[in-house]
This record gives sequence, C-alpha cells and structure tokens, in this order.
Amino acid sequence: MIDSDPLETQEWLDALDDLAEIAGKPRAAYLLERIEEYAVRQGINQQTSIANTPYINTIAVDEQATSRGDPAIERRIRSLIRWNAAVMVIRANMKYKGIGGHIATFASAATLYDVGFNHFFKGPNHPDGSDLLFIQGHSSPGIYSRAFLEGRLSEKQLNGFRFELSAQGLPSYPHPRLMPEFWQFPTVSMGLSSIMGIYQARFMHYLENRKLAKCKGRRVWVFLGDGEMDEPESIGAISLAGRERLDNLTFVINCNLQRLDGPVRGNGKIIQELEAIFRGSGWNVIKVIWGSYWDPLLNKDKEGLLVKRMGEVIDGYYQNYKAKEGSYIRNHFFGKYPQLLEMVSDLSDLDLWKLNRGGHDPNKVYAAYHAAVNHKDQPTVILAKTVKGYGMGESGEGQNRSHQQKKMDIACLMNMRDRFDLPLTDKQVENLEYIGLSKDSEEYHYLYECRTKLGGFMPQRSHLRKASPLPYPSLQSLSTLLKPATKAFSTTMAFVRILTLLCRDRQFGRYVVPIVPDEARTFGMEGMFRTLGIYSSVGQLYEPQDIDEIMYYKEDKSGQILEESICEAGAFSSWIAAATSYSEHSLNMVPFYIFYSIFGFQRIGDLAWAAGDMEARGFLIGATSGRTTLAGEGLQHQDGQSHLQASVIPNCVSYDPCFAYELAVIIHHGLKRMVGKQENVFFYITVMNENYQHPEMPLGIEQQIIRGIYCLHEAADRQIRLLGSGAILRECIAAQKLLQEDWNIVAEVFSVTSFTELARDGYETVRWNRLHPEADQQVAYVTQCLPDTDIPVVAASDYMHSYAEQIRAYIPARYYTLGTDGYGRSDTREQLRSFFEVDRYHITLSALQALVDSHQLQAQTLSEALKKYQIDVEAVSPAKY
Repeated sequence: MIDSDPLETQEWLDALDDLAEIAGKPRAAYLLERIEEYAVRQGINQQTSIANTPYINTIAVDEQATSRGDPAIERRIRSLIRWNAAVMVIRANMKYKGIGGHIATFASAATLYDVGFNHFFKGPNHPDGSDLLFIQGHSSPGIYSRAFLEGRLSEKQLNGFRFELSAQGLPSYPHPRLMPEFWQFPTVSMGLSSIMGIYQARFMHYLENRKLAKCKGRRVWVFLGDGEMDEPESIGAISLAGRERLDNLTFVINCNLQRLDGPVRGNGKIIQELEAIFRGSGWNVIKVIWGSYWDPLLNKDKEGLLVKRMGEVIDGYYQNYKAKEGSYIRNHFFGKYPQLLEMVSDLSDLDLWKLNRGGHDPNKVYAAYHAAVNHKDQPTVILAKTVKGYGMGESGEGQNRSHQQKKMDIACLMNMRDRFDLPLTDKQVENLEYIGLSKDSEEYHYLYECRTKLGGFMPQRSHLRKASPLPYPSLQSLSTLLKPATKAFSTTMAFVRILTLLCRDRQFGRYVVPIVPDEARTFGMEGMFRTLGIYSSVGQLYEPQDIDEIMYYKEDKSGQILEESICEAGAFSSWIAAATSYSEHSLNMVPFYIFYSIFGFQRIGDLAWAAGDMEARGFLIGATSGRTTLAGEGLQHQDGQSHLQASVIPNCVSYDPCFAYELAVIIHHGLKRMVGKQENVFFYITVMNENYQHPEMPLGIEQQIIRGIYCLHEAADRQIRLLGSGAILRECIAAQKLLQEDWNIVAEVFSVTSFTELARDGYETVRWNRLHPEADQQVAYVTQCLPDTDIPVVAASDYMHSYAEQIRAYIPARYYTLGTDGYGRSDTREQLRSFFEVDRYHITLSALQALVDSHQLQAQTLSEALKKYQIDVEAVSPAKY
C-alpha cells in the first residue's frame, strides 16, 4: 500500500514512541490491541490481525538479558566441539567409505546447543530435576564431541562413531536403547520430536496437577530443523500446546534455510511462515535473526529502509549471501537502494561477509533462552537464523549439498582451524587429531562448573536413579474374569472391567493412566468419566449437557483419564510420556491406551518404533480388532494386519486372546514384567466387540497362555488339530463339532494367544541349537505342544495368513493356515467370515483337505463338503480385491 501522507504517518509513529517511553511498552501494546479490536467492529478492515512482525529480532538490544558467562572461554570450548564433531565424521568415512554421518547440521546449531548446555539445561541433580532434551538427530556428532571434552566419552568411542558393533561404538543418532544412560529420546525420525515433546510437557502438568510428581521448574527443550517443520507431526499438535499454556515447553528451530536437497523456502521466507503459524496457535514467538554485528546498522536505519530490505529478500538469496563473497552481498543486498550502499560504504567486503546471523551469536541466543524460560502462560518457539555448514568453508558452507557432506579437504580443515583459532599444527590437522581437555585446564573447569551449577552433565537418562517399586495387584484381584460368565459380553468389556478393578486398587490405582482418543463411549468406558474424571488443565468451566445422567462427561484438573480428541498420534504421544515416566520422572506409571486397532500401528507405526527405542513400558489395547468382528464398518475400519505390524518391534509383546480369563492372565503378566521386574517391554493386546459366553479358566494353564498356546479341547484319538486365535477360536470350536458330527473325525482345539511369541521362541530355539551343536538340543515350545508328525494342523485367525505362518518352521506335521488377506467389507460377521474363508465351514474344509493330503481321506470327501456347506468354488479370492 502506498503511503499517501508520510508526514502524518510519522506523527503517529512518534506518538507511539512517546507512549512507549512514558507509559511503557506493555501499555502501548495494550492500546494497539484495543485499537485493532475497535477497527474491526467499525468495519474499517476485517483483516487487521498481523500474522508477522518485521524481519528483525524480537528482543530489542536494550532489552537483552546479559550472560554472566565468560565469552572467550565459551568460544574456545565451542570451537573445540565443532572440530571434534567434524573430525569424528570424517574419520568414520575414511575408515569405511559411505558409512555416513553429518557435519553441516551441528555446524549450524553449535551455538544454540552450547548456550543451553552452559546456562540453561538442568541436569538430574538440580533441585527442580532434569530438563527433557529432544536433540535434533543429525546433530549427534556435536553432542558426542561435547561429552568427549567432559570426559564422559573416550577417543576410542568417538572413533567408533557409526560402527556400533565394534567395541564401544557410538550409534549414528540419538538412540536410548543403544545408549540407555545417555540419550533421553530418539529424534532422528523427523517430525516426531515435536509431537512427543508437546505431550511430554503436557504430561508433566498432568503429574503435577494429580500430585504424583513435582515438575515445576523443569522444562522440555525440543530442537528442530526448519525443513523438518514440513512434517505433519511437527505442527500437528502445536495448537494443543498453546491451548494448554505449556510454559514449560520451548521449541528451538534451527532456521538454516536448507533442507536435505536445497532451500526450505527458496521462493519465500520460512521464518516468517513459521512465526505466523505459531503465533496463530497461541505461542510466544522469539525471532533471533541478526547477530550483534548488525546492531549498529539497524541503529542507523531511521527510515526503516534496511528493515524493509531485510523483509523483501527471499530465502534463496539469503542462502547465496553466505555461499558467496562480501562483494556479492554489497551488490545484491545493499545495492538495491543507494541509501543502503551509503550506509555500508565504510565497511569492507570482508566486513559485510562477517555480518552474522542471530543463531551464531551467543549473546542473542542467551537473551532468547532467558526470555523463554521466564515467559509465563505460553509455550515459546525460538526461530534462530543460522548458516548450514557454518565454518565448513568451500566444503559446504551455505551450499545445497552441505547436508550430505561427510568429508572436508585439508585446505578447508586448515581454514576451519584458523577461523576458530584452534590449537593445532598443520601436521595435526592433516592427521585429523582430536583436541581433548586435561582436567586441570581452564576450559574443563569451566565446563564442569557450568554443569555442576545446573545439576550434572546432559544428556543423560535419570532412570539411573531407580523409580520406586510399584506393588501391583495379584491375579486373584481379577478373579471375576477367571470364572464362567452368567451373560455374554465382549473382550473389550472384559478389558474395561479389568481396568476398572486396577484403578480401584488403593495402592496401585492412582498410577494407572487410561488413554483414549475420543472413543470412550465406543469402548464402553463412559462409566469412568464420573469416577476418574477426564484430565483438563483448567478443570470444567461449564455445566455438561448430560449432568443429570449417572455417567456424565466430567472434566477435572486432577482427572485421571487422558482423552485426546480425535488424534491417535497425540494419544500415542501421551502414552509414550506415561510409558517413559519411570525414566524421565523416576516414577512408575502404567498407561493403557485403547484404540481402534486398525488406527493403531497402521497410523502411528513410526511413533511405536520410537517407543521401542526409548524402552517404553505400558499397554496398547487394539479394540474392535480383526477383519471380521466389526460388522457394518467396512474397508477402512477392519484390521487384519496390526499383529504383523506389532511383531516387527522387538520389545513389543503381542497377544490376541479370545476369552476374558486369557485377557486377565496376560494383563497381569504384563504388570509382572513391566512393573514388578522393571523390564523394558510393552504389550499390544487385541480385544473384540463381539458378545459371547466366556468359560471358566482351566486349572494350571496360566504359563501356557503366556507362552502363546494351550490345548482347550483335548481328544485321545485325535486325527487333526485346530489352532484358533482371538475371534476365530470360537469358529474352530464350532468346526470341531462339524468334523465330529458330519464326518466322524476327531479334532483337538488349541487356543493360540500369540503366534508372534511362539515364533520368537522358535527362532531363539533354532538359533541356540545352531550355536551349540554338541549340547542337548532344545525344542521350541510350540513343537512341544504339537510334536506329532502324522497329525495335520490347521491354524486360523482374523488376521492375514502371515500371522499364523510365522510358526510353520516349528510344526513337524503338515500345516495349513487360514487368514483374512485383502481389504475389509461391510456386512454381518457371519458373511464376512465366509467371504474371507475363516468361518467354521472353511476351517472344516481345510481340515478335510489336510486329511486328504495325508492320504487319510479320499478327495471325494472334499467335493461332498463343498456341496454340503454350499461353498462357491468360483468365488474370487478375497486377497485379490
């Protein structure tokens, strides 16, 4: 818009200056807000809200907090860390070409981490407790390098970077499972740090409000890249952080303007875009764009022309400015306006090239962190502008290829040494020598003192201080589930009863965390609303519509249930926060996250893998499971694969029970392992919404249920064995009757509670035998249960064939599997089981086929069965749909 009266405009601006000086900046901001509201009411402009502030630092120079640290020592330490981080990656790739690694990311973010470690990140011995650090995955070499200077890692370990199978090797990225005393969170799967960090911060408020742990003073720091912010998970939950006023949360976004292949927003301005997104979501936004060398120029900019130029230049050019010489900056940045050229006429080209970005200025970064930790009632995002590959020179500074750079030539290394004043001879540079610190050096004492004041070295996992043991209920406390039922109910309802009993336990109940993504009524959990309450950081500020009902919707500041709206990723992130509480808060919590099984691993598989990496402990309950149990829903809602997806996570223990007593035994076993023995595993258990009668638990079968299989209906003269899992076990029981009544064939029925656990046991058995050829050979558990070579076995489940196929190698007899491959369909359970060929008739047919193949029956019997059961032989395979 053209200014039609510049003089009047200046008068208004002068008046604003006077107001801010006399009444203060908060008063000036308040009046501007009221004027904007009034303008909207008057219809002057319906779009007056300003999404962006000018492209300059948020914190004015005269408002910057000043660090009490020693800048000279900190620069020396930071330079040593930069060097060792680069050498670590280069050495690894000299040892084995292509082993990988990244130099440029940490090079751009070194100051962001250094200021935090020196002055802000609290350790486990701090009176408040430790902060939670989500460190950007590609920055790991820099974190290892700092730990090396601190004496926490050895040179041998640095030389083992990315060679994890060698002695004392270091993992490529932050992996708690591989370094359980060091890394707090896995972060290199880009986008996940954001949503996990938000829900960790929120869970700390949950613990505080429920008086389970003191979390005030502790902070969650999440370090992200600007390119990473395009991942849906990166911004998908930021509105929750604003709504919940998570002032214990700080995002630090390293805006080096480059992603893996090129500019993040070459044709735009990523910092301005992110500012608008976060401001609109209720965050406190602090931009750290320009370093201190720009302050004199900005102070000269009385007309605002420099700020205007800063705002109109797009990121593609800003990247060029750091990849080229100062003359390019003079001509292309300042050269657009004669006034700007005059402003820098006394500066050399080298001076112009040295004009620094805010993310590389420790004073600017310190001021931003100080403002963030002292800001109340909002989460804070710091948008720090940096240069990708800072200090790498021609090897990668500000260049599109810098992310993939794993090497630096000797000339660039020499330049790096000189630029950062490193105490190295030419020969030491050529030999790629690390620079260590003796414990009597000034730098080491400074490092040690900084970290001592903050409570110890970071990162480290505080689970070294063991969480207090948590007594868990006995199996007898769930005895109502072990007895025969008087009426039909689903295993989903059985789970709700178990959860209710656990929550009522006086010692144990308060540590249970029920989590559900807006499906509580679907799963029959609405009875818990009133008794447990739904957690809300502000309580319930309204009278619920159903207040007159017994099971009314009750929100409570001390509520126990986490109901996460329609957001499976958010609900799972809450589960992760609770499932790692033993480590992050030295407090054993037992989360139960119940969800539509189809929207479990299929939707949040990457988060589930991360949960395994950080050694989460808790229960995942896949409700309305199976391809044929959810009548009427159809293709997208029916699950035939979640058990296969769960099976790929080594420390995820999965079960598919059919009866209530199986479910009770499995959950109790999970408590024993995770709460009693403190094992770093988590459980995935599927439950159904189909109502049927549940029998009494046979005596002495608990261990068989846990190991994965037991004989439900034994037969002395058995000719065939039927294995059923979950929803299809009852079809196997029905098939047993058909075989007896229609064909005079005796069948045994086994309940398989976990094909995956049986397969894992079989794998370990075969491996042990291979490695111990002269010892007494072990026998897989499923082989012990099904030892006969002449009795065929038919296995059926409500999941894909591959689920039951896992144990084929350990079955001595002929083995046939039935499963529900293909897309789901909407119809009755009976029709669906017929369509997917897992009903009692197809199980019977498979049993007859097995006996024909083993020459115990004639092929004609199969033809008779096809006709008797009216099976369409021309039907298209469901797997082809």
